Amino acid sequence: MDAHLDGAGYWQRSLGPPSPGRPSLNGQSDFDVCVIGGGYTGLWTAWALVQADPALRVAVIEAEHVGFGASGRNGGWLSGLLPGDRSRLAQGPAGRAGVIALQRQLIDAVGGVVAVCGTEGIDADIQMGGTLAVATNQAQLARLGHSLAEDRRWGLGPDDVCHLGPEETAARVRVEGAAGSTFSPHCARIQPAKLVRGLAAAVERRGVRIYERTQALAVTPGRVQTPFVTVRASWIVRATEGYTAGLPGTHRRLLPMNSSMIVTEPIPRDVWDAIGWEGGETWRDGAHAYVYLQRTLDDRIAIGGRGVPYRYGSRLDHAGDTPPSTVAGLEAALHRLFPATRDVPTAQAWSGVLGVARDWCPSIGVQRAGPGGLAWAGGYVGDGVTTSHLAGLTLADLILGRETARTALPWVGHLSRNWEPEPLRWLGVRAVYGLYRSADRAEAARPGDARTSRRALLADLISGRP
Repeated sequence: MDAHLDGAGYWQRSLGPPSPGRPSLNGQSDFDVCVIGGGYTGLWTAWALVQADPALRVAVIEAEHVGFGASGRNGGWLSGLLPGDRSRLAQGPAGRAGVIALQRQLIDAVGGVVAVCGTEGIDADIQMGGTLAVATNQAQLARLGHSLAEDRRWGLGPDDVCHLGPEETAARVRVEGAAGSTFSPHCARIQPAKLVRGLAAAVERRGVRIYERTQALAVTPGRVQTPFVTVRASWIVRATEGYTAGLPGTHRRLLPMNSSMIVTEPIPRDVWDAIGWEGGETWRDGAHAYVYLQRTLDDRIAIGGRGVPYRYGSRLDHAGDTPPSTVAGLEAALHRLFPATRDVPTAQAWSGVLGVARDWCPSIGVQRAGPGGLAWAGGYVGDGVTTSHLAGLTLADLILGRETARTALPWVGHLSRNWEPEPLRWLGVRAVYGLYRSADRAEAARPGDARTSRRALLADLISGRP
């Protein structure tokens, strides 16, 4: 196995190592735009820039290989979900109307990604099946009802999200103990590694240069120091998401939240007959420490959850190793939700990190320095597949000096305060997820009680989570 694929998990390993491998940057060091990070945000930014101006000299530098981070390890949801707290985003100049516009543009971005895959010939196992949130007790069902009411308050109609009763839910997927669900059509199932590799090939066809195994050691407007050369460019784009904490001066900007996944072996037909789930929907349960699932094109189930959510000092496990206890927890969740899968073996497990801002809101920003500067985007809180596409388009507009509907959206210029220093950061995250898991156990023990556990309310208060 190629060492650069270790820990990347099923999505990457099923494709094999990238061929041919891309070189490190040790020659040309002057560009119009240098993008740091070979994931979705960086590649979509590069794609949008050369779409707008094919003459631009654009380079992408990546510390490992394209898609090494969350872009090659995520749950494969191309969703129109808006990450973050709508009320907080509405406090900016764009107000409530801006948040509604951001939601609409994210919904449109789902179709935008699908369209680009069509024109670029990217086969990413896309199936537009929508997405479900499934409640398995009355407390979860009450929270889904509250969430649906909030969606209505923020302009989402019945064609955007709706309630499904137990029978309607079972018609889509037969989850053990399902009390109801909400459904949105604005989501597609994808194979994330296929998308990121296909996008990388597409930008290279347009003249973008991608350099792998080229780490950014220091970043300032117009300049990136690497182990080999100093890169100079009119614009530097920091597209590092969950890896941002590793850059000097940004250690507390985004918390690297760990998420883990397992994937089963291909599931026999008789088990699928018991489960249903023929429509390609993605879905999650209604727990506080929820799990998220997709049915893969080759008839496996991929299921993910937080596992060990955070490592002290914002440390990263570059190997992507997953503790046996996390694997066992995900297997237990799968078997609880689908008892018919108890004899289906687990094929692989892996982990990765996503970026979380202190107020749980994503942001896009620019720091101008003369004719150029430094731009960045991130903090997608786990909903980055579609969000990164819109972020890339927006970053291109900002870099090119274009005032568009995208540049007026409320996440542009949004500022989140830094995370607390250690050990407060580690203690806080550990306490929050301990409380959420305890709350889930308490609510499962009284399935007929619609009240949310006080432990979860305390966790919300500590975390500031919306």
